[in-house]
Amino acid sequence: MNRHINKVAVLGSGIMGSGIACHLANVGIDVLLLDMVPRELNDAEKAKGLTLEDKVVRNRLVNDFLSSSLKSKPSPIYKKEFASRITTGNFDDDFEKISQCDWVIEVVVERLDIKKIIFEKVDKYRKPGTLVSSNTSGIPIHMMLDGRSDDFQKHFCGTHFFNPPRYLRLLEIIPTPKTDPSVVEFFMHYGARFLGKKTVLCKDTPAFIANRVGVYSIMSLFHTVEEMDLTIEEVDKLTGPVLGRPKSATFRTCDVVGLDTLVHVANGLVENCPNDEEKEQFVLPGYVAKMVENNMLGSKTKQGFYKKAEKDGKKDILSLDLKTLEYREKAKVNFPVLAQTKTVDDLNTRTKMLFAAQDRAGEFYRKTFSGLFAYVSNRLPEITDDLYKVDDALKAGFGWELGPFETWNLIGVEKGIEMMKANGKQPAAWVTKMVADGKKSFYQIENGVKKYYDQASGDYKVIPGTEDLIFIDNLRDTNTVWQNNDCHLIDLGDGILNLEFHTKMNTIGGGVLQGIQKGIEMAENEYKGLVISNTGQNFSAGANVGLIFMMAVEQEYDELNFAIKQFQDTMMRIRHSACPVVVAPHNMALGGGCEMSMHADKVVAHAELYMGLVEFGVGLIPGGGGTKEFAKRLSDDLREGDVRVNRFREKFLTIGQAQVSTSAYEAFDLGYLRKGIDEVVVDRDYQLTRAKEACLAMYNAGYTQPVKQKNITVLGSEALGLVYVGADSMEHGKYISEHDAYISEQLGYVLAGGDLSELTHVDEQYLLDLERKAFLDLCTKKKTLERIQSILTTGKILRN
Repeated sequence: MNRHINKVAVLGSGIMGSGIACHLANVGIDVLLLDMVPRELNDAEKAKGLTLEDKVVRNRLVNDFLSSSLKSKPSPIYKKEFASRITTGNFDDDFEKISQCDWVIEVVVERLDIKKIIFEKVDKYRKPGTLVSSNTSGIPIHMMLDGRSDDFQKHFCGTHFFNPPRYLRLLEIIPTPKTDPSVVEFFMHYGARFLGKKTVLCKDTPAFIANRVGVYSIMSLFHTVEEMDLTIEEVDKLTGPVLGRPKSATFRTCDVVGLDTLVHVANGLVENCPNDEEKEQFVLPGYVAKMVENNMLGSKTKQGFYKKAEKDGKKDILSLDLKTLEYREKAKVNFPVLAQTKTVDDLNTRTKMLFAAQDRAGEFYRKTFSGLFAYVSNRLPEITDDLYKVDDALKAGFGWELGPFETWNLIGVEKGIEMMKANGKQPAAWVTKMVADGKKSFYQIENGVKKYYDQASGDYKVIPGTEDLIFIDNLRDTNTVWQNNDCHLIDLGDGILNLEFHTKMNTIGGGVLQGIQKGIEMAENEYKGLVISNTGQNFSAGANVGLIFMMAVEQEYDELNFAIKQFQDTMMRIRHSACPVVVAPHNMALGGGCEMSMHADKVVAHAELYMGLVEFGVGLIPGGGGTKEFAKRLSDDLREGDVRVNRFREKFLTIGQAQVSTSAYEAFDLGYLRKGIDEVVVDRDYQLTRAKEACLAMYNAGYTQPVKQKNITVLGSEALGLVYVGADSMEHGKYISEHDAYISEQLGYVLAGGDLSELTHVDEQYLLDLERKAFLDLCTKKKTLERIQSILTTGKILRN
């Protein structure tokens, strides 16, 4: 069934409603956002002499909520202009406008009686065939159908977004027995490909999948803390990034979400899941009940498990002592296994070490995961028939890098069962049967396709929706054609190679540069093209600054010059190869990661892209071809009648202010991505597949090796005057330091093509040589080295 979503009505404009509206606008949809009419005037409206009949008053709630959402950080919108796709209105005056919409989403307060009133109106005004859904996080979906028309019931289901909708990938799809299967199929595909979500099909059970398991995990930890006499700092250290989970870990997450929200879900589960074998875990421990009673709910009440304080004029964060419920200074956390795993970057290796540890941390992991493994195994087939959905939901909804079954698989299914028994837990019968039948894994990979164990049939099945997608993790073991310590070259099929690098923070050093050169060489001689993408948290944090610092401190300037030239030459190899090269960046693509993207034939960017040339912050200028590329793009963009110095100023400030895009769409505006050449995908799972398609299409269209550009127009002294005067006045006004002014002058010199008396045509190598010379000069300056040292030791930018 072909459906097109052009316009969506979002009913309810609170935090979730406005967030969903913004995300729909992000992907190009026209949105009608409605909310209630205020019952009384506020003081400002009274002062202006307005009445309850004025439109500005009638739309006050919806406009205030949306405005507040748009001002929030991180931003819910990819680009400010996209907010114009949202039209606001109210339930009394504008409800009939939903007849022009293809999908209506209800996001009002969590009360069934109010939702039913809303749906009665929706049924009255919607056109037949319009999709209708509820964003409820807890009310059974089937209970909303009473009194609704057959057409409504057929096109209705739950669509549960997670907050914030732009950033959390999970979208739970919850059909009722009356939902047309084609509607479910549509939402599963549309949510993934067009909204960029990990769509997970759920049964209509209390709290669905992610919150049922996620809240169990948190509530179980609340009890474990007491039993093991742990502090909140210890638990947050053990359940954060070391375990592949967000920095906010457990207790900080509770503060952000709100303890009352968590308690509401937990109480609902106690009430609505009488047969849950772990229902006692959902009962609040004494200290949590006391915190709720004392209004210690987290960020919203300015005190929860943590509290911001000020001491001697300095801001501090205090921790709650769970025994006394008094705040104290944060205590240092010290577990031997954390020291042992500090240098282990690979999460799989680290996780095995954590589980095997013979200290209290190891005991904590074995105890808590024994409970979690038992719990998730017993939820099948209650909340879902398929184990992969549990993993998908927890990863996309709670930010876990490894789902419960993936973690169990990693330590070994049989080892996991032994661990559980040692901690008084039992797996579900289907797990025992699976092992008895000789199947020792929840997942397996066959011919590059990941399969999951289906407990109903006792066999392995392909994960639906992944058949036509390419995942590096599924190919690395079988399709690697070359590797070094820093990267793998993987055959994606159809003549396309992928270079994956996996250094710390995916920084770019000699090993990665070697991988790029080797990948291009192999693609030119034996294959058709090269894609550069990876599975890291971030695409790349840039060049290996630690290496640059060491060479500069040791005054090994010849080696440093060689290293910079090698970087530049590799970027130019990407630009001028005899095969198409596509770069597919995601999340952070800073410094060298940005330069790599800027030299590709095409960039297939994920929408969540934080791209920028940020070298100025460490006292340098882009030295891997980034400054040269901006000079070249300035030349390409110049048109008859342009005020040249104004165009120059834009490029100069983008680098000089180290501007970073807050989305891929903003990267076009900043000049990092090229309109009409580069493209954006919102579905991270589809990104590599699309990059491969684009690379193959270029080859099949008869790819021609780009010629080296020799006619780049540079402005010379016309632009340099602007730089010197600007830097001088900013320094005298105390807006920038003396060293900032010096870096600005070096940047301006390269971008202007040097101190030339008139407009001049130069080639790329001329600009690269200027860029390298300026970069090396800055590496000799004490203040630049202090800045690099600061970023390496504290992670903070030093302004000296």
